[in-house]
Amino acid sequence: MLEFRSVCHEIVGVTVLKDVSLEIDDEAFVVLVGANGSGKTTLLRHCNGLLEPTSGAVLVDGTPVHYDLVAARTAVGMVFQHPRDQFVAATIGEDIAFGPENLGLERAEIDDRVTAALDAVRLEGRESDRIDTLSGGEQSRVAIAGALAMEPTHLLLDEPFTGLDEPARRSVLERLESLSQAGTGIVVATHDLRDVVPLADRVVGMRDGQVVIDDRPEAALEALAELDVRVPTEVD
Repeated sequence: MLEFRSVCHEIVGVTVLKDVSLEIDDEAFVVLVGANGSGKTTLLRHCNGLLEPTSGAVLVDGTPVHYDLVAARTAVGMVFQHPRDQFVAATIGEDIAFGPENLGLERAEIDDRVTAALDAVRLEGRESDRIDTLSGGEQSRVAIAGALAMEPTHLLLDEPFTGLDEPARRSVLERLESLSQAGTGIVVATHDLRDVVPLADRVVGMRDGQVVIDDRPEAALEALAELDVRVPTEVD
């Protein structure tokens, strides 16, 4: 479970998060929605210690993040808005292996995790491909695979559809649906709800650093129109 307990965060005297309290259960598929600058990215970056609260606490599986960063970063996989910001190696296989290597795993276990992660995002057998030759959609899938290789209980994605063409968008959505069905908790931060709402159990809406909506998708859609987000006309 991810828990935010009265979390506030300030950057150079500006309050970005204001007393956010929220619980996200294991295996839930949550859409975190709000306009640019609403606090979505800042909130997610507290889950693996990239940011620390100015006040309040963030817990992963009952343990405050700052007590055990390795445990938090193992349990919570993060995929950034621009995947290339998180790549650390030249090839697909090397990049995906980086996280498990830092856990000190045996080589056989690392190789098994890389293979399984590539299978999950349909990039089987492409370990040697250079990342800088990939399309935007393929880079997004590599970023997801890198997070999956850590075998997280939660996968957090920040605006994962930015810059993707429709085939790439569909591919990422299919992977998220499959992962959710397999039991991985998913949190997608976005300002564009097209296609992702039917996958969600819950929609959390943010405005000015605060949670202003937290409801089932069907109930949340009507209220979301005032948050400056792209709201679908219907939910399948």
